[in-house]
Amino acid sequence: MTGGTGFVGGHFIRSAIEHGHDVTALRRVGSRPRIGSDPEPEWLDVSLDCVSARQLRGFDGLVHFASAGVSPQRASWQDLIQWNVNAPMTLVQEAARAGIARIVAAGSSAEYGRSAHRYDAIPADAPLLPVGGYAASKAALFTCLHGYAVEMRLELCYLRIFSAYGEGQHEENLWPALRRAAEEDRDFRMTLGEQVRDFIAVEDVADTFLRALVREDVCPGDPCVCNVGSGQPVTVRAFSERWWKRWKARGRLQIGALPYRPNEVMRFVPQIDSDGSATSMAEGER
Repeated sequence: MTGGTGFVGGHFIRSAIEHGHDVTALRRVGSRPRIGSDPEPEWLDVSLDCVSARQLRGFDGLVHFASAGVSPQRASWQDLIQWNVNAPMTLVQEAARAGIARIVAAGSSAEYGRSAHRYDAIPADAPLLPVGGYAASKAALFTCLHGYAVEMRLELCYLRIFSAYGEGQHEENLWPALRRAAEEDRDFRMTLGEQVRDFIAVEDVADTFLRALVREDVCPGDPCVCNVGSGQPVTVRAFSERWWKRWKARGRLQIGALPYRPNEVMRFVPQIDSDGSATSMAEGER
């Protein structure tokens, strides 16, 4: 797998090992995992674009999480194309040469972009109308993976993640920033919070990817594309208030203290079916 030192990838490792799987994870030299697991996976210290078919022989599947430019981090267009498109495609081609038939890849809800304006619930086959470099590079990877899987008759399961949250998430994202303010007895400045999102616990995301490795309905040359969400849309304000109350925060939610971002999408909700949904807990039960 790739991305094992990251947010979702770290939780995937933990879940996979708990379920008895042997995991080998790529990592950059010197990088440390956000999420620990006991026991640890076998780490392969090699760059994403330098893995050979020889190193991949004997594995049952490849799970790809690694990605540059995940919000709030920034990356240049050159780096986005290199690390979100070229390098993963090089890896997948080497995996195919090694005889790996099942590929599970993490997509992003950002790929839908302006399609969100067209749907109350975005279907997995909605047009990809990305806005910005990160979303565009993820959409480009999907197109390349889809075409390659069809041509080479690989079993591809492509899962677009919506608003995952939880331990190990970048501290500038909503949930960890909210938790930090609650723990420090500080007020929390936020927008009016009218945006509707599908928040899903990262543990449920990890379990969905784990199930994708063994699904029996993914056929060679016929990619499976799914949204990953809780199926429980909620406003950002309601989500924040629920966690604020759960943490017994002493500060105050300063609702409306911040403006919406330019071109804010007010409703960004996936259509979830039985094949793509997580085994979701009631929102807030994590």
